[in-house]
This record gives sequence, C-alpha cells and structure tokens, in this order.
Amino acid sequence: MQQDKHPDYHPVVFRDRAAGYAFLTRSTARSEQTIEWDDGQTYPVIDVEISSESHPFYTGRARTVDTEGRIARFERRYGAADAGEAT
Repeated sequence: MQQDKHPDYHPVVFRDRAAGYAFLTRSTARSEQTIEWDDGQTYPVIDVEISSESHPFYTGRARTVDTEGRIARFERRYGAADAGEAT
C-alpha cells in the first residue's frame, strides 16, 4: 500500500436532528463542529437530514401508493380471459 495516498479515516459523530439520534462511526468526512460523546472524548459532528431512525422505510411508516393490483389492472385494460375459450 502506498503511503500518503489515502484520506484521513477518523471517528466522527453523525447526528440526525429530526429524530434526536446520534451515532459514532469512522469516516473520512470533516467538520468544524465538535461534540462531547458519552465516553468523554470530543469528536467532529456532522448533521444529517435523514438517518435510519427517521427514514420512513426503516421506521415502518412507509405508505404504498398502489391502490390496485397489477393483475386487476391488466384484466381491466385487456379484458378478462375466459377459461373455456380456445385460442
């Protein structure tokens, strides 16, 4: 591995302000803001708009818009096929 080719990989806190949730991980992202974490250390903090705590898919609040099934839509569009009809 060549030296001085890779970005600095360091601990960073990502904070979802909408959900009031924060987690500590490692990243190459940089920030001027800092936060004191539970372990007493100070880490850079990056505010994000959506995390797994506030995303509708992960929280179970996702809604499906499909009001009609694909088969019913196909039958409505092209007509229901009769089972006794020979083709």
